[in-house]
Amino acid sequence: MKYDVKNLKLASQGKLRIEWANEYMNVLTLIRKRFSKEKPLKGLKVACCLHVTTETANLAITLKAGGAQVYICASNPLSTQDDVAASLVKDHGISTFAIKGEDNRTYYRHIVDAISCGPNITMDDGADVVSMIHKEKRHLVENILGGTEETTTGVIRLRSLEKQGLLMYPIIAVNDADTKHLFDNRYGTGQSTIDGVIRATNVLFAGANVVVAGYGWCGRGAAMRARGLGANVIVTEIDPTKALEAVMDGYNVMPMKEACKKADVFITVTGDINVIRKEHFEAMKDGAIVSNSGHFNVEIDIPSLEKMAKKKRKIREFVDEYTLRNGRRVNLLGEGRLINLAAAEGHPASVMDMSFANQALCSEYMAKNYRKLARKVYKVPDHIDKDIARLKLESLKVKIDTLTKEQKAYLESWEAGT
Repeated sequence: MKYDVKNLKLASQGKLRIEWANEYMNVLTLIRKRFSKEKPLKGLKVACCLHVTTETANLAITLKAGGAQVYICASNPLSTQDDVAASLVKDHGISTFAIKGEDNRTYYRHIVDAISCGPNITMDDGADVVSMIHKEKRHLVENILGGTEETTTGVIRLRSLEKQGLLMYPIIAVNDADTKHLFDNRYGTGQSTIDGVIRATNVLFAGANVVVAGYGWCGRGAAMRARGLGANVIVTEIDPTKALEAVMDGYNVMPMKEACKKADVFITVTGDINVIRKEHFEAMKDGAIVSNSGHFNVEIDIPSLEKMAKKKRKIREFVDEYTLRNGRRVNLLGEGRLINLAAAEGHPASVMDMSFANQALCSEYMAKNYRKLARKVYKVPDHIDKDIARLKLESLKVKIDTLTKEQKAYLESWEAGT
């Protein structure tokens, strides 16, 4: 078995942490039990480019239980939990290529390592595998039935491929499932992002001015949690509808050129490039804290910050302090990468339970239905989304109502008036 991890001696610690996360992943556990019996992925190779965390480990174990050969690489150089990677190899026999802090060259080598198996299904968090296959490894497409995509940024990239007529196999946009983005993005990203900022800095949010760039589901979550800690939250947006929603949710909304003068803490969650750039750095308060939770590190214009700085030092483990020529200091967290995974542990397992349940069931769906699918980006089938919500409620011991025959007939008819 091929692998590249930091140290296999860390496996015992990783095994315990994987088991702990599994205690909070009841839906995935139920799927794993069924997969173990039915083997819906038997004989298939699944290449996963995901954050190598305890929750992802439980997904990989579930896919293997379903009969798949699983190969994993990291979707972010700073998000890997080395003990988890070691346990996946040593305790579960899963080929894993991930080392926390790996350089850019190693990161892309690991992607090549994972897909060199000749995958039948790809599983992405940011579309780096799909991008690599489409740019450099097109010969692999002949074996690929389809793929899945975990995050907003990746779905945007894939829809761009589809729009240009270049997408070479069908992809299910797991991120678009209600049981994913309404919960993972809002509650998972919201909590874990604030957790990452606090672990990196120990900053007090109460009374601080916090700028959240982007008011999608991730931005909503980060803003909600920052306000819950007593912060004065400012939202920046380019979409008028989302900006209006932020106003009606009680936040201050303004352009970044104004917000940057007021903020103590910045959190970018837009999925776009250079949201915070040179003119913003120049106007920031001394000691401003800048972080990103929007997948790639391009949301913050780090090259410009490097050029502007007369001095740089690592003042804390996940904090690089840049001193500008005007004497002001800008503190960049986690090299501009996902702060919730760079400095913390990512989303809580109970919310990733639904996201990875979608991944597992969409892989099964792809294996059974790929012949019917065109080279497009598809939504998660509604019945899968609803089933996951139903299973999650059951695991929480929550019961809901069902329609009576009369109510069902009323909603399905047009004859009944007011």
